[in-house]
Amino acid sequence: MAVADLMNTQLRLVLFDGNDPSSGEPIYKVKSFNGVKTSATADQLYAIANAFAGLQQRPLNIIERKDSSDIRQA
Repeated sequence: MAVADLMNTQLRLVLFDGNDPSSGEPIYKVKSFNGVKTSATADQLYAIANAFAGLQQRPLNIIERKDSSDIRQA
């Protein structure tokens, strides 16, 4: 049986950067924050992401949490 150990968490803010002039498709920029506590709750990450978003020039589109796990034999 395999076990997954949560190793690290990353907070990512996806920001809207306008539309492509030729295709009209939206363009997004990503700001990543490493070293996030793996025990952080969704409410905590949402609050800090909105605080960081207020410091950005681009509007916030999506908040993402990226978790990385080490998978090993139990």
